[in-house]
This record gives sequence, structure tokens and C-alpha cells, in this order.
Amino acid sequence: MEEHNPEIKNINFTAFRAIDDRDACMQFIDGHRRVLEIFGITQITSAKADWILNPDVYVMLVTDADTGKALGGGRVHRANRINPLPIEEAVGYMDEKIYQMVEDHTDAGTGEVAGVWNSFEIAGLGIGSLHLSTACVAYSKFINLTTLFGLAAPATYRNVLRGGFQVVTSLGYNGKFYYPKDQLTATVMFNHDIIDLPLTLEPQRTIAFDMRREVIYKTEIPSKSGDLVNLTFDLSRT
Repeated sequence: MEEHNPEIKNINFTAFRAIDDRDACMQFIDGHRRVLEIFGITQITSAKADWILNPDVYVMLVTDADTGKALGGGRVHRANRINPLPIEEAVGYMDEKIYQMVEDHTDAGTGEVAGVWNSFEIAGLGIGSLHLSTACVAYSKFINLTTLFGLAAPATYRNVLRGGFQVVTSLGYNGKFYYPKDQLTATVMFNHDIIDLPLTLEPQRTIAFDMRREVIYKTEIPSKSGDLVNLTFDLSRT
């Protein structure tokens, strides 16, 4: 199992359209698969690789800036009435109301943050999914989205709430489904306004606005060991 690497000092978060960078997509796919295999998860819709050919998928790849190694990532899928969102494939057969909900928001621009993963190396630094999710939400405005869906695992649920998402209680059992297998649950979440982010807590709300204003946004945060780690978010490619 991978462990925290104390030599990681500089981390890049880079957004790009999936069809524009096949090699980076393969880095994402390989890293995501390894993390899921560690937890014994093999049947998960967001891990399918067909999104690599979808022109409405955008990737946020997290890499070690000094070595180029993939450390994590996430994707934003834009609803297009051609390719189902991962959340539709994940829970639609259990509750078909998800299809109409996506349809109702498609014309105004809706999508989903999906496939979020972190390697044990970056998790060991104390840099979890919060920074990655904030970047995905900030970036979504640049690809003309106004709302976002998400399917939150218990480990990421609190961070998704902090990001301004709410539980869709009209689906499943108060928003919850047994997914991706019977022993695990996931909660359907929805952010009804990713432009103004009225429900996003600080400091994530201000950080998201800063990312949009600066496009290439830099900050530094202390790791669990107290060392400073430099983070660079590049949201310039759409």
C-alpha cells in the first residue's frame, strides 16, 4: 500500500477537457483503479473508462509537480442528453426520478462531480478531497454549468456539504442508496447554485471565487507533519 511521501512539496491541480489529453486521462484512470482495488471496489460507474471519448467531460488531475506522478483527481461531466451522467447510471435503476431531475436542469447547464479519488500519498499529507472538490466546483462555471450533482460516500459527505451541496431527500431512502455494493452507502447531493455558491462555507467559498478570478491560483498549506506544501491550481484550459 502506498504511504505518505515526505518528499512531496509541490502539487499541481490541472483542469482539462478529457478528449484533449489522452495520456493524462490514462494517468487518472490507472490511479483511480488502484485506489478502488485497495478497497475491494470493482463495480462503480464513475470508474468506467468510456468518458475518455466524451467531449463533455472535464478532468481535474492532481500530480506531484516535481515527478509528474498522479496523486488524485476528479471529473466534471456536463449533461448532454446523449451520455448519461454517472449518477444516473449508478442509481437510476433503483430510483428513476433521477432521470427527470437531470433533465429538468440540463438546459440551464447541469453536470456532476464524479470519480473523485486521492492516493494514500496525498491523503497522508492531510490534503484530502476538499481542495479537489472546491477546484472542480470553481471550474464548473467556466464550462457553462449552473448546478451540479454529486454522489457522496460517507468519508466525503461532510466536505460535500461544506461545498454547498444539499441532500436530495426525494431520492432513495432520504437520499441514500446502497452503492457501490450492499455493504456501502452513498448519498445523492445537489448544488443548486454554483455561480454564487450561497450555501458554500468559508473559506471554501472565497477560495472558489479566488480560483475563478486568478485562473492559476497558488497557495500553501501545512501538511500533517507541519511542512508547507505548495498547491497550484490551473483552471485556464476549457
